[in-house]
Amino acid sequence: MSIKSDILEILNTPQFYYKGIAMNALFLPIFENNKKQSVRNKFHQLYNDGYLEKRDGKFFINKNGKEYLIKTKKLQLRNFEPTLNNNPKNLLLLYDIPENKKKERDWFRRTLIKYSFVMIQRSVWVGPSPLPKEFLDYVKSIGLKDSIKTFKLEKGYKS
Repeated sequence: MSIKSDILEILNTPQFYYKGIAMNALFLPIFENNKKQSVRNKFHQLYNDGYLEKRDGKFFINKNGKEYLIKTKKLQLRNFEPTLNNNPKNLLLLYDIPENKKKERDWFRRTLIKYSFVMIQRSVWVGPSPLPKEFLDYVKSIGLKDSIKTFKLEKGYKS
């Protein structure tokens, strides 16, 4: 093998992982599980959605892309660690979070599970009350307040 092949092999071999994504020696993601065309299509979709700009045939992240990253990082950074709550499950929670807020919806579900909520039906959960004020304030700040309804049950829910 030539030095050229060795370098290319080292750069392409996943040696490291960051947040579950294989990275090469330069810490660039390796998209080996995706077809090249799929990756190209995603870059063009991000460009068409206004998150990237193209200069000299290369893609660069723009202001909208940076704002999107900041927004998603805020969701990932905000991790609520609930205390063990032995209260009866007497809070019925219904939500209808739109598809364009999928990341927020997934975060919301994971957080409900941390708060000992159980799913009764899709988008219908029951758990202990009250939900912490800090959590409710955060839900409001990310624009989910109008998508969520809660009802106090007369008796605790038994699964």
